[in-house]
Amino acid sequence: MCNLYSQTRAQEAMRRLFDVAVDRLGNLPPQAGIYPDYHAPIIRQGEEGRELVMGRWGMPTPPQFLEGKRTDRGVTNIRNTKSPHWRRWLGPEHRCLVPFTAFAEPDTRRGGRHNVWFSLTEDHPAAFAGLWTRWTSVRKLKEGETTDDLYGFLTCAPNAEVAEVHPKAMPVVLTDPEDWKTWLTAPWSATAALQRPLPDGALEIVPDGGREEDAM
Repeated sequence: MCNLYSQTRAQEAMRRLFDVAVDRLGNLPPQAGIYPDYHAPIIRQGEEGRELVMGRWGMPTPPQFLEGKRTDRGVTNIRNTKSPHWRRWLGPEHRCLVPFTAFAEPDTRRGGRHNVWFSLTEDHPAAFAGLWTRWTSVRKLKEGETTDDLYGFLTCAPNAEVAEVHPKAMPVVLTDPEDWKTWLTAPWSATAALQRPLPDGALEIVPDGGREEDAM
């Protein structure tokens, strides 16, 4: 599971590259390490076009896994889109793009105790295929009940580079602007095929996820 990624591209570059019409982020610094339950930027379709907003990483957990628990820390990675729990959020009104510059996978060759960072071999914008919803829950006891815009992203079978490190899954990564448009606006029947791995050779291992991108 991918439970760590970075987003270090400049805010102005994100607005331009993803054709954002409305920016609701405020002043966002680069984020070299984004972990579950952190707040990070997502792009969704709004009434005025694409909007850049902050979301909290971790979609609502299926209720059968919350029995006896006082908090819901959320689900970061979503694979089974046939599950009734996830089907309610597969429409375009609940889809988002999650911009990133690199993502980490636990290295199963070393017992999963170390992360290996992956980035695209070609430097161009990329985003995870995400889902989002506004949800009221208790994420942390000290916070009590909060209402948040939660998000997670789809996973799929890994491509060759990720499979060497983590053979179970990788995030669904979209790099084509036409795929971004399809993901944000089209019915599920037209977008389900996007839940697929990147082509082999599209990723490279990098030292860490903290490389700050310029404005391009």
